[in-house]
Amino acid sequence: MNPEQVIAQNETAAVELLRTLCAIPAPSHREERRAEFCKNWFEAHGAEGVFIDEALNVIWPYHAENAEKVHVFMAHTDTVFPDMEPMPMVESDGKMYCPGVGDDTANVVLLMLTAAQIAQTKPETADGIVIALNSCEEGLGNLKGCRALMARYGDRAADVISFDGYMEGVCSAAVGSLRWKVTVRTAGGHSYAAFGNPNAIERLGAIVQALYACKLPEDGSRTTFNVGVMEGGTSVNTIAQEAHMLFEFRSDDLDSLLAAKAFFEETITAFRETGLCVETELLGERPCGKKENNDPRQAALLARLADSVENRTGKAPGFHAGSTDCNIPLSMGIPAAAVGLCSGGGAHTREEWIETNSLKAGLGIAMDLISAHFLPKTE
Repeated sequence: MNPEQVIAQNETAAVELLRTLCAIPAPSHREERRAEFCKNWFEAHGAEGVFIDEALNVIWPYHAENAEKVHVFMAHTDTVFPDMEPMPMVESDGKMYCPGVGDDTANVVLLMLTAAQIAQTKPETADGIVIALNSCEEGLGNLKGCRALMARYGDRAADVISFDGYMEGVCSAAVGSLRWKVTVRTAGGHSYAAFGNPNAIERLGAIVQALYACKLPEDGSRTTFNVGVMEGGTSVNTIAQEAHMLFEFRSDDLDSLLAAKAFFEETITAFRETGLCVETELLGERPCGKKENNDPRQAALLARLADSVENRTGKAPGFHAGSTDCNIPLSMGIPAAAVGLCSGGGAHTREEWIETNSLKAGLGIAMDLISAHFLPKTE
């Protein structure tokens, strides 16, 4: 498989497939149509044994069923947008504009094209290779797809590479998160006649204020908190009987995240002890590892990714911590990293765009990383 030849042959195919896939809506937990399209596409291009699992992951195990070790390559099919109708694409001045075009549809497309080359050339491999188009990476998808993949392959996974985002940066460490819905209920009443009764909105605000007093670690790790949504009440002249919020803690260090969880629970308990009715629901939990990862296998994986990006783009990528599918394998002690296969911007906005020409370098990166596990042809 000659990478340069494959890139030249697939330049038009990449753009056409990206147009097609962007037109198939795929909110988290609603990826059925994309999954079915991708499975059929794989099979039409010669891949055998492709299946869709219970989490809506499209999985193609190549030489993997009996292999002692497997290398997992993945890209997520879901988008952050809830739309179930096709979202508009605009192509102008060498760019493709569409919600979700770079996060993560372009990466899915380039992984698919690389898989097609494997299916057609049938290279021998040193270990098994798992190609996965996974579900539920975004938001409250809660990494459902990757969790299912690691439940299936984690005990044999030598490493995991997630193609996600843009190629200028490599996500080398996991930012974990805990996300709750917090609901407060009170008696409420008429704003004048029942004045003095506890107000659910005011009491929820007091909880927010208490949570925002969290003391952050000073050990070099990074922990953050945020209330993203607050809703409740009935009218301007009603003492609110119910209010709720969505709240999260994030951290790049496991001990810090556990400390934040303990602080959250202590804070809620203190308000309950005043007689306030407070309900909490854990909506999402993304694990992380230790901030300092001294595993030499992780260092070797990051070096391979950086070398490939620099060789294909002429620029060394930066490294950063992030919340990606790699949270799951990293929390299991499996070397993992995420790297994008395109250049662009505006992720998680409806103005997202990619540079069309960057797809060529991205396809080269995907092929470099996957073909590293091929055995040399014997004459």
